[in-house]
Amino acid sequence: MLEARRRSSRIVLQIILTLLVIPFLLPLIAMVQGSLAGQGWGNYVAVLSVPELPLFFRNSAIIAVATIVFVYVLTMGAAFGFAKLHVRGKAFYFWLLIAALTLPEVVLLTPLFATMTSLNLYNTYWAVILPLTALQLPFTVLLARNFMEGIPDEIIEAARIDGANTFQGFWYIVLPLTRPIAAAIIVFTLLGAWNDYLLPLVFLVDPTTQTITQLPQFFVGQFSNDQTKVLASAVITALPEIIAYLCLQRLFERGLSAGALK
Repeated sequence: MLEARRRSSRIVLQIILTLLVIPFLLPLIAMVQGSLAGQGWGNYVAVLSVPELPLFFRNSAIIAVATIVFVYVLTMGAAFGFAKLHVRGKAFYFWLLIAALTLPEVVLLTPLFATMTSLNLYNTYWAVILPLTALQLPFTVLLARNFMEGIPDEIIEAARIDGANTFQGFWYIVLPLTRPIAAAIIVFTLLGAWNDYLLPLVFLVDPTTQTITQLPQFFVGQFSNDQTKVLASAVITALPEIIAYLCLQRLFERGLSAGALK
């Protein structure tokens, strides 16, 4: 690992890192300050008093957990195939998958709406879970494939010599080594599923199925726009993501750094 040994180098590096963090830190500070304006902590009391808040949290948790499970299972299987298995044309399929990264969510709304309606999934959790899973997969497969390519083939070959088949080698050898990148995948998927606003807005019309991203709408109406409570809603909505990141921070950083190296 590279290290700044001289005191002057460490000071310069600290200044540079601080300057890079400031543009991202200022909006967060403004959000927290704005949420405490006016009634102060009373804004949070008003948000926590919304009767639908537990229901919104439950719906968001169901969608986020289901999306994480699907993304993790499909990502690990696909990444193992792309990185370690001899599959004809896998390079073509991989770049076809990566090309899906160029498709914005809003462009897919019309075909997704037609598909979910024809499958009778409209206004169900699946109408949000399945598209979110598909939208997350290209990026997560890219991360996991790069990570798995760093796992020596000799380990898998040794397992085969000992009598393990392909699935056993994947389950007992590869998966335990992918915990760092799995943490990164979980964090990225949680962010995408928990913060998604457009898909729940379009596909979940029943108020009992709405997610936490709809909470600020309780304080924005035709004749009112209480931005202090909207900002308080944003802070409360972000707390589960912050907690999840702090719990997985070490593995998350290891996964990203390892996946970036060849």
